[in-house]
Amino acid sequence: MSLEDTISDAIKTAMREKDKVALDSLRAVKAQILLLKTEAKGAEVSAEQEIAILQRMIKQRKDSMEQFTAQNRSDLADVEAAQMKVIEQYLPKQLTSEELEVEIAKIIADTGAADMKDLGKVMGTASKTLAGKSDGKSISEMAKRLLS
Repeated sequence: MSLEDTISDAIKTAMREKDKVALDSLRAVKAQILLLKTEAKGAEVSAEQEIAILQRMIKQRKDSMEQFTAQNRSDLADVEAAQMKVIEQYLPKQLTSEELEVEIAKIIADTGAADMKDLGKVMGTASKTLAGKSDGKSISEMAKRLLS
């Protein structure tokens, strides 16, 4: 079952349960998937593209949450946090920092990276290997820490 089908079913459930936060979040996800399908001229959306959409939406909500918190608008920040939790349910299980460190250490060993000059090589491989399992910022910070 594709993410689009899963989201459609979840939208129906949210409507029945009158869960406004889930409904708004899921409709936003479905809109992004439909937009991507339109841009691809009807071609199938890959699982990687679906994960990228979800990660982008979570990042947007984190950024908004930080801005609302800085402006003392906890009411709006709470809405963003709730939507983020709904969207995160559809991502693959995220790696803990310890698991991420192990994975990046393996990638560093496989690529033969020795110092910060090899960060690009490590990031290229890590971004593809760990797509959906961790966000780019966490991968980058861990790679920099292990290479320095």
